Amino acid sequence: MRAAKLLMLIPAGWSSRPARSLWQHLPAVSADITKAVAEHQIDQIWTPAYEGGNADHDVVSALVSRLAPAVSVLEFAEYNFAGGRAHSQEFPALNGSEQVIQLTEAERELKKQALEIYQSERGNLGYVKTERECFRPLARYDYRRPPHDGTLWYARFQWVPFRHPRVDFTNPLEVCQAITRFMESPRVS
Repeated sequence: MRAAKLLMLIPAGWSSRPARSLWQHLPAVSADITKAVAEHQIDQIWTPAYEGGNADHDVVSALVSRLAPAVSVLEFAEYNFAGGRAHSQEFPALNGSEQVIQLTEAERELKKQALEIYQSERGNLGYVKTERECFRPLARYDYRRPPHDGTLWYARFQWVPFRHPRVDFTNPLEVCQAITRFMESPRVS
């Protein structure tokens, strides 16, 4: 809520589902999104790109793709591990529709303040750059496959031989399978 207040945003709602689990609740998450769009007469959605940074982000990308073209959907680059290296505010694959905004010093400072609000992620956010933002109309993705070849951001530390709270052990192929099952299921009106 503090980040929304800082950025002067009015949240359309909050989910009680724990992070890293949206892929296990696709029908309910989809219903929540559809309900919020209808209740708030939303005509444009900004979604994280399907880039393998976070399984929850990838799931939301897939779910909102079902709303287009009735709703304008823009995606923004956050972070990914395409090619085996960290990328911040840069899509794994370009399609020519990208728009890049170079942030002013004031905007960079505001972004730093927003990032500092997430104290639980402080140790995980050092890679986030503040110089620019990159967005585009939602690209066409094959959600049956991981967003790019190689290791996804959220899977890069899965070699750790013990459970650690800062390591996401979600299997990217399971996420793709869950998305595929949901996307191929008949829509309920």
